[in-house]
Amino acid sequence: MKHQWRAVFLGTLAVVMVVVFASSTVAGQASSAGAKATPAAEQTYTAPRTPDGQPDLQGVWENNDATPFERPEELHGRQFLTDAEVASLKSRAGELFNPGNPSTDAAFGDNVFLAAIKDADTFTSTDTTGNYNHFWIVDRQWDNRTSVVSDPADGRMPALSPEGEKKRAAQAERRKMHPADGPEDLPLGHRCVTFGVPRIGAGYNSYFQIVQTRDHVAIAQEAIHDVRLIPLDGRPHLPSDVKQWHGDSRGRWDGDTLVVETKNFSPLSGLPGRNARRLSAENLHTIERFTRTGPKTIRWDVTVTDPTTWTRPWTATVMLRHTTDQIYEMACHEGNEGLPGALSGYRFQEKKAAEAAKAGAK
Repeated sequence: MKHQWRAVFLGTLAVVMVVVFASSTVAGQASSAGAKATPAAEQTYTAPRTPDGQPDLQGVWENNDATPFERPEELHGRQFLTDAEVASLKSRAGELFNPGNPSTDAAFGDNVFLAAIKDADTFTSTDTTGNYNHFWIVDRQWDNRTSVVSDPADGRMPALSPEGEKKRAAQAERRKMHPADGPEDLPLGHRCVTFGVPRIGAGYNSYFQIVQTRDHVAIAQEAIHDVRLIPLDGRPHLPSDVKQWHGDSRGRWDGDTLVVETKNFSPLSGLPGRNARRLSAENLHTIERFTRTGPKTIRWDVTVTDPTTWTRPWTATVMLRHTTDQIYEMACHEGNEGLPGALSGYRFQEKKAAEAAKAGAK
């Protein structure tokens, strides 16, 4: 079955690549494929209205896309997959991550897509502890896109700026020398403080509930049940010296699109995107655009700017899908022994290293 799947997928990929590179109308082909990801009926969709006349974005929405955050090297130059390629990948992932397959570890983030496209026999997590079977992970949604990053056009995050590279190197050295001296050295999510905003990662506690009033929008995140309360009444941002974990958000309507601008992030908040993970969000500025494109879809465009971290702004596009599921409490702290367990584990390792050094000195 594995080799049959590989033959079908790679054969289709080869044909498509020949067409792409032999044609001078790549942009037109991408536009055509894009219509598959956003059907024509949804491109002209008119959202229902709230009693106040605003576009109605309310409900529970899931971000369980299998689309990788950045475009894999195997799909360089490919903005969209064909329907046949999507069907093949989805089928392969279904075999690989079958709940009845006890040898498959839980796959987070891009790993479902990447394991399928690499045609792996099984998936083994790189985590040395704390993982579990994929049975416990929600099913992923598939579409034609090859990356969540929609700008730059190569589907990859821009390079870090020189200052960003220095910050990352300093952070790496700090983690190497002081991995867990105290709770503050561990990630915010591990400490149950926040998973941050905008939270654009998919497939794990990635549900949102939107509630609207005439002059506010509330967005509740499943992870650690954070709630963003966004004013729509035109009030100014807080003074620049007032910093918050989730920044200071202000919203407005641009036609049927909710536009949310956020700045004033705490220096202790983390940046989105894998090449800046755990770096300070102190200079982060985001513009989010929520557009309802169909009865069950919201297009969520997130443009991120921080010249002290990246060489240019970048944009991620998330397709939120309506669900009848409820958001249940993520009781991050109650009964959760992960944090003291991690700290005591590091103390144990330090003790063993000290004992080994002492024994070697004799």
